[in-house]
Amino acid sequence: MGLDERLTQELKDLYNTLNADGKLLSKTQLDGYYETFRKRFGPDHLQSLDGEAVLEFMHAHGSHDSLVYWLEFKHDEEFPARFGSIAGGSALKFGIYRRKETGVWMTGNPQAQQEISLDEAIQYAGRHRDQLLVGAQLVDQLPANGTDADYRVLQGEMDARAPDVSDLTWDHKYFSLLYPDKLDDYHSPDYQRFHLIKLLQIPPAGEGRYLVAGRYLAIAHELGIPLNTLTTILNARHGRSYRYWRIGTSDGTRPRNRWDIMRDGSFVAIGWPELGDLSGYPSTQALREALGRMMANTYYPDSPSVAGKKTQEVYRFVKMIADGDVVLAADGMTLIGVGKIIGAYTFERTSDFPHRRPVQWLSFAEWQLPEREGLNTTVHELKRDVRNRIAIEQHLLGASLPLPPPTPPSLPSRLSGLPGRIQSILERKGQVILYGPPGTGKTHWAELTARELAARSSFGTAFDDLSSDQQAFVNGDGQHAAGLVRMCCFHPGYGYEDFLGGYRPVVADGGMMFRLRDGIFKTLCRDAAAKPEHKFYLIIDEINRGDIPRIFGELLTGLEQDKRGKSMLLPSTGEPFQVPANVYLIGTMNTADRSIALLDTALRRRFGFIELMPDYSVLGDVVVGGIPLGLWLEALNRRLCEHIGRDARNLQIGHAYVLEGGRPLEDFAKLSKVLQEEIIPLLEEYCYEDYAALEKILGPGLVDIHTQLIRAELFEASRQDELVQALLAPCPDIATTRAAIASEEMTSPEDDEQADDGDDEGQ
Repeated sequence: MGLDERLTQELKDLYNTLNADGKLLSKTQLDGYYETFRKRFGPDHLQSLDGEAVLEFMHAHGSHDSLVYWLEFKHDEEFPARFGSIAGGSALKFGIYRRKETGVWMTGNPQAQQEISLDEAIQYAGRHRDQLLVGAQLVDQLPANGTDADYRVLQGEMDARAPDVSDLTWDHKYFSLLYPDKLDDYHSPDYQRFHLIKLLQIPPAGEGRYLVAGRYLAIAHELGIPLNTLTTILNARHGRSYRYWRIGTSDGTRPRNRWDIMRDGSFVAIGWPELGDLSGYPSTQALREALGRMMANTYYPDSPSVAGKKTQEVYRFVKMIADGDVVLAADGMTLIGVGKIIGAYTFERTSDFPHRRPVQWLSFAEWQLPEREGLNTTVHELKRDVRNRIAIEQHLLGASLPLPPPTPPSLPSRLSGLPGRIQSILERKGQVILYGPPGTGKTHWAELTARELAARSSFGTAFDDLSSDQQAFVNGDGQHAAGLVRMCCFHPGYGYEDFLGGYRPVVADGGMMFRLRDGIFKTLCRDAAAKPEHKFYLIIDEINRGDIPRIFGELLTGLEQDKRGKSMLLPSTGEPFQVPANVYLIGTMNTADRSIALLDTALRRRFGFIELMPDYSVLGDVVVGGIPLGLWLEALNRRLCEHIGRDARNLQIGHAYVLEGGRPLEDFAKLSKVLQEEIIPLLEEYCYEDYAALEKILGPGLVDIHTQLIRAELFEASRQDELVQALLAPCPDIATTRAAIASEEMTSPEDDEQADDGDDEGQ
């Protein structure tokens, strides 16, 4: 039952990292929270209640003092939400609840609810309370280091003596809080087994929420940590649970004859091109019905059973496969590629394998699963034999990804991180807005992503690897030719005529006349229609500063994905106009100027949104003049959020203020200038005529509350030490953080000696 040595080391390393970062609860903290819960909801207290008091104490969802509230929602200093979530779904998961609108008690299931009387609700709560007491007694009697056999007995006793509670998530959480040294805090059997598979452990046979706890207990003992600490570490390592999918790589004529395009294009794909794009159906039921009809009529008219099976396979590919799921490119029993899904379903009209899901490949090694499963299907979920899933995880644990052959990809490879999120929204909706406080890198990321997507789409390589001519094709030459990526900036004077087109005054033949002129977006759409093989991107900087309904006009309709390519008549000329499918918009929006909630509703519905907040990690461990830059900026923003008011979150100081050329400032003189000329004036604007708030944000060392002035003399070069002291005074605790201490270690005494030796040698 022992862990693989590599896993043991990984978990120990992760424990050290999380513990050093303060992300783990100590044994003392855990014991305190468990004791708080037991005193309030333990068996002794439950047993002392009767009648309606039991009902209210256990099931009053509206009360923050009820058992169901503590189990599902409680999260504060008294009792944090660190013991396994059971949130989500309706209140029916608790068996009964009191409907908010009527005050009537309800039971049943979401498809068949029924009202019950107060007496019936009291009887239900009493019966449930009694079974909780029985269950607590059963867990209490469990041996301290129980084996699989012990937990199998516990499961059987729970099912027999407490049948109403043995298979409920919230009751499992209740017992795990009372006995945290005997039960894990994974309250779903699927989660319990998923994390064991990730640890290369075959879960005990059978069904039930109490069968696997002994495994987690043994692993926690092996690592010398509490069960809650173990599950916290596993959550950090494994993320959410996911599925495993086997995908065929042939069109049926030759083995693997579609594998090359999948591997080189970073996607998995299936055929059936006559089905068309399957992304636009209004509901899953509509998609199922349409798939069934098309499969039966177009592909399998003489075989209804095959049509039904293939309908399910395509439906799984389009709707059931999710981001993070593992996919296995297969040739019969042989696996030739293992990867993870990183995006939504797309349809490539020009291919005979048009239905696609983007993938990050993790391994191209050839190997075989230990058990036969899904060999006669194109899309199959591996779930029958747990040994196959364990073999996959074991393979990935030691996999090193070989480089694929140097074949140009047929599609742009997926971007990662924030550019990948932007790419995903553009593929789904066609336009996205990056919004957030000033200095969070909105324009930077918009330009970087647009360039990368255009470069990879047109040339199959990264923008930085393009030749100068190719980069000019993407960006434009700056004088005459416009590129694939273009940019404009909205402002109060910007109008429909500038964006789409209209009559504008010009001087001709010594006089003034009006001439019809195309706007930047209409010009881009015309160029995109002429070059459908390329993708065009328009960056709209400061999109919220313009009068959006006036600027976009009827264009808002044409932007919708299902309206792309459809003509509309322009009122100024009466000519037809359409937005091509190869046009994408990226807007940026400074929330310090205007909240996203104030945007035009029609615009919000047609754009996807990504919020960019201050990212202190990009500042690393840089220390400038004794100031840990990232920690100081984070502390400044905390004070800003505390003292500015309800919109403070949107008014924070972005990390870009203390970057130069994409790197953190390392010269104190430059930092001093940024503070004096950019950050402090911005804060003065936020705190207009409220110097008491400004003093709380910047500290009394910088703000003279009596004269209502900034102490400008501190920015003189000779007073650097005083300025540093003033900046750090409001947040003295950052000097005690691990990051601050680590940053001092970057400059060791040996480094100082080497510097001195160098100076001596120069003399």
